[in-house]
Amino acid sequence: MREPLVLLPGFMCDARVFGPQVAALSRDTPVMVAPVTEGDRIEEIASSILTAAPAKFGVAGMGFGGAVAMELVRRAPERVTRIALIDASPLAETPQDASAREARIIRARTGRLREVLEEDIVTAGLAVSPYRGDVLALALDMGLHLGADVYTRQSRTLMRRKDQQAVMRKCKAPALVVCGAENAVLPVKRHDFLATLIPNARLEVIAGAGHMAALEQPEAVINVLRAWQRQPQTVS
Repeated sequence: MREPLVLLPGFMCDARVFGPQVAALSRDTPVMVAPVTEGDRIEEIASSILTAAPAKFGVAGMGFGGAVAMELVRRAPERVTRIALIDASPLAETPQDASAREARIIRARTGRLREVLEEDIVTAGLAVSPYRGDVLALALDMGLHLGADVYTRQSRTLMRRKDQQAVMRKCKAPALVVCGAENAVLPVKRHDFLATLIPNARLEVIAGAGHMAALEQPEAVINVLRAWQRQPQTVS
């Protein structure tokens, strides 16, 4: 049996965003999908996860979950055996992005959550494929199920998040950076930058995927996670 794996969903996503990966990886790996919807700061969410997580574990975080994963490495590097960051960024929010996010919060809280979610998903980018409609429908359903209060809380949490570049430079665990080739908000060059921060990190670009690679190209993401799981825990 492989070491435990903690999966952290993205912004306004629940465990369903990792459905295919849970089904495949749980055949030989204890898999836990940790909620990232409670707490007003990344640090608070990470603290709650560390309380519930195994003594040692690998972590894979998507987007918002990636920000939490980096905080887990900052807080407890001795417990995180490996880290995978999917469509994630180590940078703090810019004032311009924070201002735009606050405007979306107001709309979400005044009955326009569906509209805001649709805009967020389209802006982030989904690849053109026969399954694009299904992925969009699931993304919307997850977001609407979580609701405007979670949208507000997660948005403001992102607005407060700290720059984690220094943390990533010190990370010694086997690291994987995954990017959808058609991610509009965090393009490949941003992920290449992240991968260069982390010693011995590997960058995997997923063709035919945008910002939700785990759903858009589930088998490709499963394959790169499997390869990452096989990496030795100690890297030079």
